[in-house]
Amino acid sequence: MQLIDQLITYLPLFSIPIISAIVGWSTNFLAVKMMFYPIEFIGLKPFLGWQGLIPAKRREMAEIEVELVLGKLLSVKELADRIDPIELTKAIERRLKQTIRTIINEVMRESAPQLWASLPVHGKNLVYARVEADIPNVVTNMVNDFKYNIEEIVDIKELVVGQLVNAPELINEIFLKSGEKEFPFIEKSGFYFGFLFGLPTMAVWMFYPTWWVLPVGGLIVGYATNWIALKIIFEPKHPIKFMGFTIQGMFLKRQKEVSRVYSDIIESKLMTSKNIMEIAVHGSGSGQLLELIELHVNDAIERYVAIAQPYFALGVGSDSYYKMKELATQRIFKDSEKYLAYAYEYTNKALRIADDLCERMQALSPEEFEGVLRPAYEADEWKLILTGALLGMGAGFMQLYLVFM
Repeated sequence: MQLIDQLITYLPLFSIPIISAIVGWSTNFLAVKMMFYPIEFIGLKPFLGWQGLIPAKRREMAEIEVELVLGKLLSVKELADRIDPIELTKAIERRLKQTIRTIINEVMRESAPQLWASLPVHGKNLVYARVEADIPNVVTNMVNDFKYNIEEIVDIKELVVGQLVNAPELINEIFLKSGEKEFPFIEKSGFYFGFLFGLPTMAVWMFYPTWWVLPVGGLIVGYATNWIALKIIFEPKHPIKFMGFTIQGMFLKRQKEVSRVYSDIIESKLMTSKNIMEIAVHGSGSGQLLELIELHVNDAIERYVAIAQPYFALGVGSDSYYKMKELATQRIFKDSEKYLAYAYEYTNKALRIADDLCERMQALSPEEFEGVLRPAYEADEWKLILTGALLGMGAGFMQLYLVFM
């Protein structure tokens, strides 16, 4: 009976490290969630509310991705050089022929309606056949010029920043999948560290049971568990041997595995053939692409006219002739996504973005590799740590009034 009474007497005391463990776990859990959620700001801007650190910093992070990773490890020109014009032509030829026939009909009806209407079916078929026979030559020349001018047509920074800013869930996915082992560790470690830090608080309370001990102890637990959890992901940068164990930051220790996950996401969700083509057609370099198409379309039309009928241009009139070339260029540019979509499967395989990026990321130094995911939100880590400290202090006050008062 006396033993039970003693246990009951000391039970509130034993609750200190247990509650500290719960505080450590809950603050770390909340810290991880606050890094990613909510995706959009909730509250009254600019201060009364919260947005996940990573979604809030997505533009800065996207720019860092370009500068530290994609800009240095992947060359757009190098990627473009892997496109084989012959294989590309094979991929899009069937759909391109269908599109070209439609464009020829519409352009001729608008620019030279009488001439096109008077031309018999056999004559129109000869026009189709002549243009279709020249497709491989035109595509090859156009692809070679595209490669040469790729850096003016495709702005890699515009592509990456635009995709990540418009799709904040994508940048969350990059971090969550790359750190799929580290973030659960942060949450669990809070429980163990919280329990350990709760023991000194218990000892102090035994001999000095003053009201501020538990709130201060909770503040220290919340602060320290968050700080340690964030640090041991990236520290130490280089492996250290200690009593037969190798100690290194968890994220850095998994460099090969993280590189693979990260590279696969970049290839499948960000640097896809579809996204590259969309930025070429609709981005800041679209004017250069239109000029390139105009050059080759005009050249092709002049060759067709020279072969079919030397006086064709005179027959339709100079105004209609130039209008025909202008309309043909605009339609081929406007409808480019219709036939280029058939090349996505080939170009994705040809570019090999994931394999190359993975190999080069695995060869980075620990300092360079840390720069892949940490820098943009490192400046705001204090917010997570401060939140943990304040929550810990609040839990200390609750314990004071609910358990010891």
